[in-house]
Amino acid sequence: FSCEWAKAYFRFREPYSDLAYALEAEKGGTRAILMAVQAHIIKYLLFERNTEYTHLERLCRISRLEQGQALAAALADTLWAAGGGGRAVICLVTAAVHVTPSGDYKADNFTERIQLFEFSEKAVAQEFLFDHINCFKGEGSHGVILFLYSLLFSRTLER
Repeated sequence: FSCEWAKAYFRFREPYSDLAYALEAEKGGTRAILMAVQAHIIKYLLFERNTEYTHLERLCRISRLEQGQALAAALADTLWAAGGGGRAVICLVTAAVHVTPSGDYKADNFTERIQLFEFSEKAVAQEFLFDHINCFKGEGSHGVILFLYSLLFSRTLER
């Protein structure tokens, strides 16, 4: 992955602002993934979240906590769809090395530390994502790469 990809994570605009629902997207390759997730965030905020706000107020009157909930719901929804509606795989980075570099593989001190968590219920996957949301939206988290790996493993290499 390029430096641009390594730095990319899911970063929202300021809470309670007119664009509180919006992810910040730099130019480049990660933008397409961010915008796909953005669509699911808007869907969640407008149609799935319980709130007293109506119409567009539902998008801008959200806190940092609600941003995390919306991101977890969007990621879970996307991973569940990729898994065919029967499973989702979530990748997180751990301290332990799980893959030993060999042959043509060049270690990047990231990929070899990924651990997979598989879920057969969407609600449980969403709760797990919310509990670990900083792994996707924290600076230096490689959040977009983690989500891309999660998509690939949820979809399976055969499919």
